[in-house]
Amino acid sequence: MATIRRAGASRPGTPAPENPATSSDLVARARSGDKRSIARLLTIVENDEPEAADAMRALYPDTGRAQIVGITGPPGGGKSTLVNRLAAAFRERASHVAIVAVDPSSPFSGGAILGDRIRMRERFLDEGIFIRSMASRGHTGGLARATVRVVNVLDALGTDVVLVETVGVGQEEVDVIRVADTVCLVTVPGLGDDIQAIKAGILEIADVLVVNKADRPGADETARDLAQMLSLAKDRPWKTPIIRTSAQTGEGLPQLLDAIAKHRSWSLSSGEHEDRRRAAARAEVEALLREALLRELEGRVGAARLNAAVARVAERSIDPYAAVEELLRR
Repeated sequence: MATIRRAGASRPGTPAPENPATSSDLVARARSGDKRSIARLLTIVENDEPEAADAMRALYPDTGRAQIVGITGPPGGGKSTLVNRLAAAFRERASHVAIVAVDPSSPFSGGAILGDRIRMRERFLDEGIFIRSMASRGHTGGLARATVRVVNVLDALGTDVVLVETVGVGQEEVDVIRVADTVCLVTVPGLGDDIQAIKAGILEIADVLVVNKADRPGADETARDLAQMLSLAKDRPWKTPIIRTSAQTGEGLPQLLDAIAKHRSWSLSSGEHEDRRRAAARAEVEALLREALLRELEGRVGAARLNAAVARVAERSIDPYAAVEELLRR
């Protein structure tokens, strides 16, 4: 797979450029390594344009080969710098590495700064590393709605390793487990809410725990708190390691790579890998099913009837449950 140095997502509301070619033509050119076609294909899938379904049908049989590593954790943990280091390290042993970085969207404009492009600018010179920034567009869970589809496209086009960096997440934003084979939870000492950030929910999805900025005071206490939290989850078959790193200097990076490799080996041999991908497939099918059913229902109800029902609810002349029952009954 030929890679491109920059491939940012188009802004919400921006009209897609005209492309008279069919989706099959676009997929063929992307497979051949055409940079513009790869970027256009990712944009089509991310924006869920009409050609997206045909493109995914053509590409999906070639998915499931890449190693997908998720990097998540609370804001300020140094995830982007760590991902930057990991990409370079994986690149030494793999031909094609991709980074899919999700940034939060503005609640007003819907746009995103996509700051990972700035933090990872030194990787742009490597033709074997592909960086795709995505705006979350209001989707909760730490990822964008189309993240899994973008990852699938990169996988199908021959990427060996895909690093998925989530937005800064809290206790319940755990969508990354539906995408990644191995999830690394990154925290740092001194945030002031360490225990809150690692409570049940996000802690339970971690396959590797990373104490980043380990040269700071309080790193020992953070590692100890993590170990104490892990001791409560005695029924987990995988013993989650705690790795101390300094993304700025690269300290601890070999140990982190080793921990990721060990989890991958255990996951493949234990059946966890297959179970996780089956759960991810179910989540994706159910999400698409909900979207399709909602579109069909909206088409059958009609905008006029829906707006009338909403107006009656706002006027308190009917309650929301009765409004839904009435719309469905008709």
